[in-house]
Amino acid sequence: MSNQRRAGNKGEALASIYIQNLGYTIKTINWRYRYWEVDIIAMDGDTLVFVEVKSRTTTNYGRPEFFVDAKKQKNLIQAADAYLEMSGYQGDIRFDIVSVYLGTNKIELIKDAFWSN
Repeated sequence: MSNQRRAGNKGEALASIYIQNLGYTIKTINWRYRYWEVDIIAMDGDTLVFVEVKSRTTTNYGRPEFFVDAKKQKNLIQAADAYLEMSGYQGDIRFDIVSVYLGTNKIELIKDAFWSN
């Protein structure tokens, strides 16, 4: 396994614990459909949340959440649409980003990080 994948797995594990401590209920981790993947799908109260986790060991090239660009957002929205269709879920949804700083294990949550059109 590559160092990048190991770092990603560690970041996702830390993010999962973090959001559970905030009261989220995790439904699934690393949900895949076709070419798309959602890191974490969880419930925050009555809201279904699609969570993108970004982990970095350094901020030399920018904060982790800066790497969720327009293309990544579009892919997450398409994955969410597929999940909603397959699950039949009809309630509120949102997209969150969890930034994990692996050097310090600092974690930041950005609720409503972006919206689908």
